[in-house]
Amino acid sequence: MGLLDGLRAALGLRAEADARRDADPEDLFGMSTAYLTMEAELGYDSLGVGALCFSGVDSHSFRETVGEVEAILEAGRADTGTDFRVTEDDHGYHWVVLEDADPEDLITSMHFAADTFIEHGYGSRLLAAVFGYESGDGAARHRDGGGDAAGAGGTAYWIYSFRRGAYYPFAPRPGRERDSSAEFKLESALDGELEIEREKEYWYPLWPSSSGTHPWE
Repeated sequence: MGLLDGLRAALGLRAEADARRDADPEDLFGMSTAYLTMEAELGYDSLGVGALCFSGVDSHSFRETVGEVEAILEAGRADTGTDFRVTEDDHGYHWVVLEDADPEDLITSMHFAADTFIEHGYGSRLLAAVFGYESGDGAARHRDGGGDAAGAGGTAYWIYSFRRGAYYPFAPRPGRERDSSAEFKLESALDGELEIEREKEYWYPLWPSSSGTHPWE
């Protein structure tokens, strides 16, 4: 199964058939306390970047909705300081990528973006929200602009599936390997603080493209 088919199965068509409920952007605020636990108890710092993954629709209405998402984020940039861009990956999926050193502002901006899709009737197009973390010195190197933090051994992501209404950890390692031990440790530490996906078949890895370092690249 390729990445495109896997995304459709884990976060799209299959998850839609097994959906627990409609997409709810309020769930993203669970990360507001989780990032403190990640830092204090596990030694992971926020990378200051996150992204919304969504599937596009070839319609004027949908393009207008994406334009409104960009307009809302642009209007809020002065208050939150959140930078953003809208991109498309090699597999045809679209991303709203947000960058902010303040995790609270990052989460708030992501909520605004997701809520706009839902208000315009496109909540079903939202697939996932991704929050990036790095353990130890890797996060400091990333913030200081030195080295490739995403390629370091301590990178981890929390992925929220809108179709499933739950989070799961993803700890990628070089060679498209996963650090299962790190993922289970993250699950144990955040269980009760985040709504964790219990069915691990839905813990689908969001690998970047061959030239990327993050899932949205």
